[in-house]
Amino acid sequence: MANKRVCLYVRVSTDHQTVENQILELTAIAERRGWQIVATYSDAGISGAKGRDKRPGLDQMLNEAKRRKFDVVMTAAIDRLGRSLVDLLHTIQELEACGVDMFIDKQAIDTTTPMGKLIFQVCGAFAEFERSMIRQRVRAGLKRAVKDGVRLGRPSGLTPAKENRVREMLAQGIGIARAAKKVGIGTGTAQKIKAQMEAR
Repeated sequence: MANKRVCLYVRVSTDHQTVENQILELTAIAERRGWQIVATYSDAGISGAKGRDKRPGLDQMLNEAKRRKFDVVMTAAIDRLGRSLVDLLHTIQELEACGVDMFIDKQAIDTTTPMGKLIFQVCGAFAEFERSMIRQRVRAGLKRAVKDGVRLGRPSGLTPAKENRVREMLAQGIGIARAAKKVGIGTGTAQKIKAQMEAR
């Protein structure tokens, strides 16, 4: 348990809050365990609902985990890392792939122990179940939409007037890309019109 290199990850949602209390509490725990703090990563004033690309502290921590700068990531609570089980498990899986453990104080989760690893294996199963349910709901929603006559995909912006204009331009020998740009539609839509014209 001792002689581990650890980093702290701290986050607060608003500029009016401070990360200092989280740092003090985690530092005290690390000292009791004989762990050496080698880095502290902070996202101050950033919501946990934001993705990794909007959280520079989290992004830097995960990048440096790949370089094995530390053995354990310490954080005050699960919601410091992310707002959803899927996001949390994604972060944990990234750390696990790097051989880095996780210590979460409030929930008493410590993957440096066999029991802590077991807890996250169970959480992983629930996260996969949640992903599966989301996929099923999306598929069911798409089927209902098709049944109700809804056209799926991005709207092409094609009106009858635009289609006629593109047909005229293509018939005059103007290229697909140029015709699409002039009329303000996608090149894929113009290609479909061209294919329809050639099929006749």
